[in-house]
Amino acid sequence: MSFAAQGIDTGDTAWLLAATALVLLMTPGLALFYGGMVRTKSVLNMLMMSFVSIALVTVVWLAAGYSLAFGDDTFGGLIGDLKHAGMSGLGPDSVHGTVPTLLFATFQLTFAIITAALISGAIADRAKFGAWLVFVPVWALLVYVPVAHWVWGPGGWVLDKLGALDFAGGLPVEITSGASGLALALVLGPRLGFKKDAMRPHNLPMVVLGAGLLWFGWFGFNAGSALGANGLAAAAFLNTLAAGCTGLLGWLFVEQKRDGHPTTLGAASGAVAGLVAITPSCGSVSLLGALVVGLAAGVVCSYAVGWKFKLDYDDSLDVVGVHLVGGVIGTLLIGVFAVKEMTGGTEGLLYGGGLAQLGKQLVAVVAVGAYAFLVTYGIGKLIDKVLGFRADEEHEHTGLDLTVHAETAYDHGVLGHGAPVGASSVPSAQKVKSQA
Repeated sequence: MSFAAQGIDTGDTAWLLAATALVLLMTPGLALFYGGMVRTKSVLNMLMMSFVSIALVTVVWLAAGYSLAFGDDTFGGLIGDLKHAGMSGLGPDSVHGTVPTLLFATFQLTFAIITAALISGAIADRAKFGAWLVFVPVWALLVYVPVAHWVWGPGGWVLDKLGALDFAGGLPVEITSGASGLALALVLGPRLGFKKDAMRPHNLPMVVLGAGLLWFGWFGFNAGSALGANGLAAAAFLNTLAAGCTGLLGWLFVEQKRDGHPTTLGAASGAVAGLVAITPSCGSVSLLGALVVGLAAGVVCSYAVGWKFKLDYDDSLDVVGVHLVGGVIGTLLIGVFAVKEMTGGTEGLLYGGGLAQLGKQLVAVVAVGAYAFLVTYGIGKLIDKVLGFRADEEHEHTGLDLTVHAETAYDHGVLGHGAPVGASSVPSAQKVKSQA
């Protein structure tokens, strides 16, 4: 029997294959974005935290994560079953809507991967790599998988019972990663020299390159969530572009007004903030709504990244200020700007829908944020007690690249004076480690 006869649409499948590749590319893009934002002594460690998340989350997702997230509901909208553990029963002839189930499962896997990787930005420069290897799979199973079931799984309580909307991941991806990042930042404590030493991005071109790859991949993230090559995908695609642009402009406007100069880091951060906010709402709002959502995120998040200095939590790379705050903005504004042409019936406050949908969005935001924060805090504390989550002070001072990975990102001045270009870094790294 041909795939077409089984209900698989080749156009939808081709688009979702491309979208899946785009979303997977976002994690290397994030690695560059984060890597450029840290100091030279921790660049490789930051890249590794993202790249290893691809491997760890994939294994967990294939073993049990997909089944628990998208399997039949077993406990009041909270979690799925293990019918498809190990991808059991999902052959090439299995269909989800108009695409192969294996492709749908892989597409959703790429979301889980980048969500875990996002958290690393909150604890940059100071986390034990071994503890991170333990944290990621445990967190994916206990935090991401249940929330994904609540929002997207069959019978999930957020969608089916509450009626809150989230097209592409404001709740499972943005709010979950932001709340989890805050929890881990509190568990580990601030970096050495926080609020005292300059901790500027070491490579802004790398940051911009990473932001560009994220923006490129975000079209797969949002437009791919339509699960088909159709008008909804096209609308989500355009909304994504528009919100990224107004987010960038909004952040630069604040910088110019507040600091007197627009910055490269601000442009990259503003674009990401707009993209974060439009993620949940790209399939619910009109183009005008998307422009406002992106602008609101760019302006608010540009102020939110400074909260850590006032509230004394060290969110190294602004996961809270951008992803948590941006995710909250985008999820809540569905209740204001949703239009029935996009949602199929639900309307926001400005289009005659009243306060009902806004209230549902608020309940979902609070529930998901609180769950992610509390469970992540518990996981982090347990790992810290058993293994130790914070890197040794001397390792943190020297840099995690050299002390953990026995490598450095750059030759000049790192491995000793006069080190020849191309010389092996391993002997020098081993020497530093032995001295430490």
